Amino acid sequence: MSFQEKNIVASLSTFTLILFVYMFRVFQMVQTESFTAPNVFWLWGTVAILAIAGTILISILTHIAGGIVHRIRTDEDPHIEDIQDERDQLIDLKGTRVAYTVSSLGVAASMLTFVFGQPPLVMFSALIFFGVLAQIVSDGWRLNLYRKGF
Repeated sequence: MSFQEKNIVASLSTFTLILFVYMFRVFQMVQTESFTAPNVFWLWGTVAILAIAGTILISILTHIAGGIVHRIRTDEDPHIEDIQDERDQLIDLKGTRVAYTVSSLGVAASMLTFVFGQPPLVMFSALIFFGVLAQIVSDGWRLNLYRKGF
């Protein structure tokens, strides 16, 4: 697995976990009627911190574990090739296009919640949801392109 693929898998797993935690917490708040601005703001902060710290930590651990496994299998030092060629840049751009598309559709759907009479807190929570979802779909698309050998 290439350096870029390892980074994508780390990001994909981190943001998928963050999305599940976010959804679980939002549903829990709605059921217990604690879906209030302070609770939601606290959740947004938690999501932001998890996204930053989780991505960094998981990426580092993935590369360390990959290096250890490579050393055990081949008994040679792992060589990390983190140079991006044109193919990597093209895959990154295609993933970014998918992320922007999902994010734009998510913003439109979030605005519709406000139009249909939901409180602004629902709209902003939907924006966070679609932002994380856009990252997951983008990472999945990039990983798919790498696996296809594009």
